[in-house]
Amino acid sequence: MRPLSRRGFLTGLSVTAGGAALAACSTDVRSSTRTADTTADIDPAAVETRLEGAIVPFDGVHQAGIATPAQAHLNLVAFRLGEEVDRAGLARLLRLWTEDARRLCTGEAPLGSLEPEMTTVPANLTVTCGFGPRVFEVAGARDRRPDWLAPLPEFSRDQLDPAWGQSDLVLQFCCDDPTMLSHAVRHMVRSGTDYAGVQWMQQGFLRADGGAPTGSTPRNLFGQLDGTVTARSDREWDEQAWIGEGPDWLVDGTAMVVRRISMNLDSWEMLDRTSREESTGRTLDTGAPLTGGGEFTEADYEARDGFGLPVIDPDSHMARARPAADHPEQRLARRSYNYDLPPVPGSGQLSNSGLVFICFQQDPDKQFTPIQARLDEADRLNEWITHIGSAVYWIPPGTSADGRGRDAWWGAGLLESL
Repeated sequence: MRPLSRRGFLTGLSVTAGGAALAACSTDVRSSTRTADTTADIDPAAVETRLEGAIVPFDGVHQAGIATPAQAHLNLVAFRLGEEVDRAGLARLLRLWTEDARRLCTGEAPLGSLEPEMTTVPANLTVTCGFGPRVFEVAGARDRRPDWLAPLPEFSRDQLDPAWGQSDLVLQFCCDDPTMLSHAVRHMVRSGTDYAGVQWMQQGFLRADGGAPTGSTPRNLFGQLDGTVTARSDREWDEQAWIGEGPDWLVDGTAMVVRRISMNLDSWEMLDRTSREESTGRTLDTGAPLTGGGEFTEADYEARDGFGLPVIDPDSHMARARPAADHPEQRLARRSYNYDLPPVPGSGQLSNSGLVFICFQQDPDKQFTPIQARLDEADRLNEWITHIGSAVYWIPPGTSADGRGRDAWWGAGLLESL
């Protein structure tokens, strides 16, 4: 029996072969769960193993998990440093975390682990570390803290819950296998327990291959293509996200903004499709601007309909979010995930859903804040969304296992220069 590839199944099978095709597809995609009955006539070497052994390089100029194509699952974990932790303790924690994360992301068991079998399916695992403002105080480097590493301005529509607020450290775990993701989080939380405790964890999901470099864009729970306008090319990442100037310890890092956005699905779903599209300025099916074209077609904000009204509402989400004419730097790189939790008892809502909005930029004061101020002032989408969490972090540059030319561990350049 000749094995049927996933690509072949998707690109053209006859109706009469449907039953066999589905069986073959099942064994192809979930090869790790094949049984003797379903694989007796299949050459295992010819069957594609999907994602299980996929590895994203841990070391490099920049930390992984930022420009990396988005994996299907997110666990964003915030930590509070213990009051007794000083610069030396902080350095020990970061050395330990970096080494353990490096091993986990390459499918190896961390030193001393009694669970090596849990690490054999890396599935594109990435672990990304960020520093909050207090880390600079603990390190005795308050005078080196970037000006933008501070709470964002208060926006009038925010209803921020301290439960989703600023922390000292953050670890962003992304993976295509939820079991590996859970194990990695558990290990890192456990290994750092003498120095830091969990403050909150935000979990999210995308469709499989949602951030694939083919240009495909995942959808949020409003059904919208979410992330059409984001950094994609190396040039755009250099211009928008990677810090290119400053002391050596700062260069090649980036600034991370996290906003937890609650989405009222109950009232959104009362709208007809036309109203939904007018609120964002894009079609729901293709994500194209209402003035025509495809998802990535430039919108014509001057276009008028038969009544002389703008085709794209000036207060639509896309119109308010676009860079100001005299500030082209107001762009950022998005990496957002959906969340969907049980309804809150007594809330009267049938859903508890939204977006873990994550973005990267060189300077939030010049990029994120001006955009969010415009959206806060007048965005038709505000009727159905509420920002309930906010935090800002500095993401140190990438690492090198031997420390040659790069930091050997997260933040080494900063802490070793003090």
